[in-house]
Amino acid sequence: MDKKQAIHVLELIALYLEIKGENPFKIAAYRKAAQALEREVRALWEIEDVSTLNGIGKATAEVLTELQETGTSSLLTSLAETLPESLLTLLRLPGLGGKKIGKLYRELGVIDEKTLLSACEQGKVRLLAGFGAKSEEKIITVLKEQQKGPDRFPIEVALSVAATIEVQLERMPGVARFSRAGSLRRMQEMVKDIDFVIATDDPHTVRTHLLQLSNLVDVIAQGETKVSVSLQLERGVISVDFRLVTVAEFATALHHFTGSKTHNIYMRQLAKKQGEKISEYGVTNVATNETMTFQDEQAFFSHFNLPYMPPEAREDESAFSRYAECQTDVWASDAKADLHMHTVWSDGANTIEEMVEAARSKGYTHIAITDHSRSLKVAHGLSTKQLQEQHEKVRRLDEQYTDIHILTGVEMDILPNGTLDYPDEVLKEIDFVIASIHSGFSQSRSDIMYRMRQAMENPYVHLIAHPMGRLIGRRPGYDIDVGTLIDWAEETGKVLELNANPRRLDLEVKWLKQAALQGVPIAINSDAHRVSGLDVVDYGYAYARKAMLTPDNVLNTWSFEKFRQEILLRGK
Repeated sequence: MDKKQAIHVLELIALYLEIKGENPFKIAAYRKAAQALEREVRALWEIEDVSTLNGIGKATAEVLTELQETGTSSLLTSLAETLPESLLTLLRLPGLGGKKIGKLYRELGVIDEKTLLSACEQGKVRLLAGFGAKSEEKIITVLKEQQKGPDRFPIEVALSVAATIEVQLERMPGVARFSRAGSLRRMQEMVKDIDFVIATDDPHTVRTHLLQLSNLVDVIAQGETKVSVSLQLERGVISVDFRLVTVAEFATALHHFTGSKTHNIYMRQLAKKQGEKISEYGVTNVATNETMTFQDEQAFFSHFNLPYMPPEAREDESAFSRYAECQTDVWASDAKADLHMHTVWSDGANTIEEMVEAARSKGYTHIAITDHSRSLKVAHGLSTKQLQEQHEKVRRLDEQYTDIHILTGVEMDILPNGTLDYPDEVLKEIDFVIASIHSGFSQSRSDIMYRMRQAMENPYVHLIAHPMGRLIGRRPGYDIDVGTLIDWAEETGKVLELNANPRRLDLEVKWLKQAALQGVPIAINSDAHRVSGLDVVDYGYAYARKAMLTPDNVLNTWSFEKFRQEILLRGK
């Protein structure tokens, strides 16, 4: 169990105690312990005696010691067993915390959204202390809005659902091959549903098992070649379509059901010129009526004298002219670096050493440790003294390795007034400086652009992280002129980030294309807060293929020496 997970356990214990109406001082003790652990720069396993930490009492020390030794908490388990699990879903509703949820549960028997709505409609909630008529009306409005469910889902949600399905398909009898298809395979930011193509010689067995998928709430269709189901999500229901084909048909079916519609139309036009027809079943010679199938999509494209087009790029006809030039796609396997990651020193879950070892296992030749700066209190940003102490440690660690360069770094806030979170005398000593916005999102475009300009004119800043500030499907980001930002990056020699976290994928495709045209380097970074987070770069590189970037456009694929000469030493 890592530190962030331990903090979550302490906070969850406090929440359960609050719902049960326990002593407020007891509740506060667990929250105080969570805060104490957040301030600690060591990993959980590095702390020999947790009771010595300021803010940790006897009871909370026992919980942390048990977490260190077993990775579980018997107290949390026993508390969870005494309360309905569905109660925690109410936390998603605005204005409802543990105290109010506990009151609803103990006094009205509310256990989930359905029983809460019923209590509201009967006028019972307004009678409870701390609520009132307006609160009740607001809860009704929110619950009824949620019942409708969204029409489209952020890619992050769809990717998670797809991954859960794939675990089940891997062990499903009768499945020979399978792949995602449709808009998710093309890395669309918002998806309506999820598509899979399954190759099988036993469709009956596969169909039977598909109807037993976890979280299944409805069977929309079940035919010889297609099964459609609905799966329950935390919010809403998502449809999943499974196309069942033979092993021989798999490649052409996968191409067909991946799309896009524009791409498929263009391919059919090419086939027509060759006297052929394309369908999900294969490529048919019009004269002889013979149908060819292919081992994979590479062979399919080769049949039309085309290079392989990655699914992410199959949106419109522009890909055909681009790939006619035989430009090289960029893949995660090309990466030599990740230049944005966090550790236990700020709000990360793992130590510097653990992040380094994980990076080495991925074959990286260089990384930057970039914890948050001092003004981001919520992420326990580093004071100037802490930053200098961390960088001394990073430099000592760097000397121990011959196969990887470990750079000192920081993700520094661009403050609402346009100043940077550290003075130049601190920044000039840092190997790699990231500047980003984490506050003042509602400022005017002129104010946001002023802040960005201040960062880009600073000689010690190397990269602007998640430049748009968006969270896909959740937050549009701040009001920013990205075109001008790209112009400034070209002018000042700064790097722009493609943040690979599927919640962000920031910059978006059209701006990635523009940056590449203007020769502005793009950094595809994980922004990882734990070791497993380093893997999200796979999504970033897939998104980069959607923008048809090449390795030359992405500085993470450069050798360390090229990166050092063109980025780190520029202006020095």
